[in-house]
Amino acid sequence: MDQPSNPLDSAEAARSAARQPKGLAPWAVQPGASRGRLYPEDSGGGRSPYQRDRDRIIHSTAFRRLQYKTQVFIFHEGDAFRTRLTHSIEVAQIARSLARQLHLDEDLAEALALAHDLGHPPFGHAGEEALNGLMRNWGGYDHNAQSLKAVTLLEHRYAGFDGLNLTWETLEGLAKHNGPLRRPPHYIAEYSVRHDLELHCHASAEAQAAAIADDIAYNNHDLDDGLRAGLFTLDEACALPLVGAARDLAMASIPADAPPDRVASEIIRRVINLMITDVVDEARRRIALLAPISVTDIRNAPQPVVFFSERMHALNQETRTFLFDRMYRHWRVNRTSLKSKRALQVMFSLLHGQPDMLPPAWAKRAGEAGSAEAARTVCDWLAGMTDKFALEEHRRLTDPHIPG
Repeated sequence: MDQPSNPLDSAEAARSAARQPKGLAPWAVQPGASRGRLYPEDSGGGRSPYQRDRDRIIHSTAFRRLQYKTQVFIFHEGDAFRTRLTHSIEVAQIARSLARQLHLDEDLAEALALAHDLGHPPFGHAGEEALNGLMRNWGGYDHNAQSLKAVTLLEHRYAGFDGLNLTWETLEGLAKHNGPLRRPPHYIAEYSVRHDLELHCHASAEAQAAAIADDIAYNNHDLDDGLRAGLFTLDEACALPLVGAARDLAMASIPADAPPDRVASEIIRRVINLMITDVVDEARRRIALLAPISVTDIRNAPQPVVFFSERMHALNQETRTFLFDRMYRHWRVNRTSLKSKRALQVMFSLLHGQPDMLPPAWAKRAGEAGSAEAARTVCDWLAGMTDKFALEEHRRLTDPHIPG
C-alpha cells in the first residue's frame, strides 16, 4: 500500500518521525512511517500514532465492558477470577516486555494487546461457541473479526466516522492476530476491500509479540484460576513438565512454611518467565536467520519471527490439553456453560424473529425480521453485552413479571 498522500497524514508522519523512539530495530514498525488512518486526521498532542491508538482503545466503550466479561467463570462465581479486562492488561504487560527486549515499538504492541479481546462476547468460551452456532448460516462468529468490527464500525465516539479510526498497523495486527488469513471471516474480508490489510502475509513483529503474549498469559492465568477454584491441585499441575520445571526453580527460594497459595503464585510466576525467555531467545534466533532489513521482510517471512521454540510449543500444548480436560470441560464449568449458551440462544431467536424489541437504533439497522442483516445486528448486540447485562436482558425478555 502506498504511503498516505493526504497532507494531514503526511504532517502526522513528519511530526511522528521527530518523536521516533530511540533504539528500534530496523525491522520494527517505525512510527514515522505509519501507513496512516482510513480517515485522515491531524496528529494533535505529542503522541506517536500508536500511543494515540492505545489511548483510543482504553477510552472505548468496548474496552470498559471487558471488566464484566469473563474468561471461564461467569461473574457471579466470584470476583477473584480473571476477566477479559484483567487478562488484556496482563497480555499488554507481557507484550511490552517482549517488545522492549526485541527492540520493537512497545506502544503498538501494547495497543494490540489491549484491543485483542474487544470482540469476545459474554460468558467466555461458551458465549463464542453459542454465537458461532447461531450464525452458522451467515458466516459464523469469529472474535478476531468482531474485534476489528468493534474498532472500525461499532464504536460511536467520533463525529466524523464510525469506529476509532486506528492506524493501518493496529488494524492489521488485530485482523491477523492468528497469522495470515487465506479464508478470512466475513467482516475482515469485507473491511479489507475498503482498506487493504494484506491478509495474505504475516503481521508485524509487534503484532506477533502481542499474539504470543496472549498465549503466555492465557494458560498461566487459567492455571492460577483453576487452582483457586479447586478444579485441580497444585501437585496435579506440577505433573506437567513445564510447571514441574518452574516448581524446581522456585523451591530454592520458597520458605518451607509458605502457604500453598503463595507457593502456587511463585511457581506460575516462573512459568511465565520461562516462556518469555524462550520467546525472546527463539525470536532472536529466527531474526538472525532471516536477516530482515525492514518490517516488509517480517511480513513476508515464511513463518512468524516471534514465537515459541519447538520444545516450548510442545510443552505449552501439554498445558492446554490439561486445562481443556481439567478446567474447560469440568462438570461445574459445563453446567454454567450450558445455561449461558441457552440464554444467548433464546435471546437470539426472539430478537432475530422480532427485531423491533431491540433498542431503536439497533432495530432500525436490523431491518426485516429473519433477514441476514437482522441476524448480524442481533449478533453484534449480544456480543457487546457483559455477562451481567446478558443475564438481566434474558430475564427481561423471558420473565413476564419483569418490565421490558
